[in-house]
Amino acid sequence: MALPLRFGIVHDFRCPPGSDVPMPRVYAETFEQIELAEQLGLELCWFTEHHFIDDGYLPNFVPVAGAAAARTATMRFSTDICLLPFRHPIRLAEDLAILDNISDGRMELGAGMGYAAHEFAGFNVPRKNRVSLTEETLDILRLAWTGERFSYHGKRWSFDDVLVTPRPVQAGGPPLWIAATSRAGAERAARYGTNLLPQGPKPVVLDPWAEAVRAAGGDPAVRRVGIIRGVFVTDDPEREWPPIAEAERYRRRVYVGLIKASDDHGPRPSDEPRAPIPLNPLEWTVGSVDHCVAELSAFMAEHQVTDLVTWGGPPGLPPSVMNASLERFATQVVPALRAALS
Repeated sequence: MALPLRFGIVHDFRCPPGSDVPMPRVYAETFEQIELAEQLGLELCWFTEHHFIDDGYLPNFVPVAGAAAARTATMRFSTDICLLPFRHPIRLAEDLAILDNISDGRMELGAGMGYAAHEFAGFNVPRKNRVSLTEETLDILRLAWTGERFSYHGKRWSFDDVLVTPRPVQAGGPPLWIAATSRAGAERAARYGTNLLPQGPKPVVLDPWAEAVRAAGGDPAVRRVGIIRGVFVTDDPEREWPPIAEAERYRRRVYVGLIKASDDHGPRPSDEPRAPIPLNPLEWTVGSVDHCVAELSAFMAEHQVTDLVTWGGPPGLPPSVMNASLERFATQVVPALRAALS
């Protein structure tokens, strides 16, 4: 039986240099939009993470998830992604447990190992350690959320007789997702039995992931696949899309700069060679309801997407500029997608 589809929004809380939208307004309108999204029937809100960027890019999802959870009743919160090499695993386990209690069991966690060279330098974390830091943190989170005392001795972290409280509301803790840009990441998600955030081409990520899940005796159809896909619903794209497009060009320039400054374009000693990271989160579907339904239904079917979120606030613009489109997305596009993909 197919998993139910879920839709929502994603936020990164940014105020680029020169913007006339002050950061407090960005935060205020974002929380208002999250409440609106829930009222419109959307199920998800994700937060992204980066560090040391001059536009104020959200560096910590914990406080905003707590604030958003306190203002909502049904929406589920997650990350795409939380950068595990920069997190203390016990503190992260505590943070998620508290958020799960604040939200009464509505937290999830999308995890990744990062790629931006300046972030590893800023935190004084050797980039060569990112795989082990990520995997050990995943191990520790699961142990911490059992509600029992545990000890752990790994390559990067070591703990004795630790009890993490409070217990999460959800048995076993918030559901975990792993972001993957390569076969190695896809196989990691399969090995850990998590949901998947594919951030690479289908033959490089989705297909190897499904193959690895089946090889381990699992069924890919019972695991969630989540994607960020910008959606702007408009009957007049020539008039309404240009200011959003300019903000999105800024978003793309920043990401391209981060990726080019990393070494993810070529081989690494600790992992397989990989192609440049495709900018899937920066792709947009723009147009009428019918156009959006046709394009998104084909995309979701091809990539086995169960969870799709759209950008809620273009950098440099008030998040509220997206509200009219968001309302049409939630009330017209989403019901049609559910019907088309059921």
